[in-house]
Amino acid sequence: MIMQMNPTRQDIKGKVALITGASRRIGAELARTLHHAGMGLCLHYRSSRQDAERLADELNEVRQHSVKPVQADLLAADAPRNLVDTCIEHFGRLDLLVNNASAFYPTPVGSITEKDWDILLASNLKAPLFLSQAAVESLAAHQGSIINIIDIHAERPMKNHIVYSIAKSGLLALTKSLARELGPDIRVNGVAPGAILWPENAESEQPRADILDRIPLRRCGEPQDIAAAVLFLFRDTGYINGHMLPVDGGRLLNI
Repeated sequence: MIMQMNPTRQDIKGKVALITGASRRIGAELARTLHHAGMGLCLHYRSSRQDAERLADELNEVRQHSVKPVQADLLAADAPRNLVDTCIEHFGRLDLLVNNASAFYPTPVGSITEKDWDILLASNLKAPLFLSQAAVESLAAHQGSIINIIDIHAERPMKNHIVYSIAKSGLLALTKSLARELGPDIRVNGVAPGAILWPENAESEQPRADILDRIPLRRCGEPQDIAAAVLFLFRDTGYINGHMLPVDGGRLLNI
């Protein structure tokens, strides 16, 4: 049997990605997957310095000088410009921005504070907007892409998480708006995880059982599923633009 190459797949070896929140969990898997595909990486982290440096060392052992960890508070006014400039100074180009960093915690009605609003909207919506804006010129120079890590709850709000759900809905709207504004030079898409990793501070097992019962595949996904979706949107297709790809085992069908 003769295997045919995907005619739309681009060669991404030597291309460069900036990933926010890249030191742990889904962010770290995004880094490993894109690096394995041949890309150079700027790994953004805020406070997880040891994790970021350990991951950078691991990947640089595979390919020297291919990964640079960069610390930044994404809410600082100068952070977006500095992050992009650091990436360009180190690699000379930028082809992909993955807005992955996110704050997540419950905000039941009656307990919501302005601080909650500021934290959740800033990390999930404000930072992706201003970082995308800072990266436009560099991405356009190489027909690059922006991929936002959204959430299935952008379309189906999560109970007791009203502010987070609003923020992710805004990120979905930002994805569509940027796709319209930045074409044809830059494609913009989103990936929406379902149940992939449980929150680190989760206490009860019962909600987990309830969630799994609503997933047609009856199991959680893996960080690799999200990374594969990001790689697909960047490398394997050139005509998807302005869309959110759910990676949820079918959970959106039963929310």
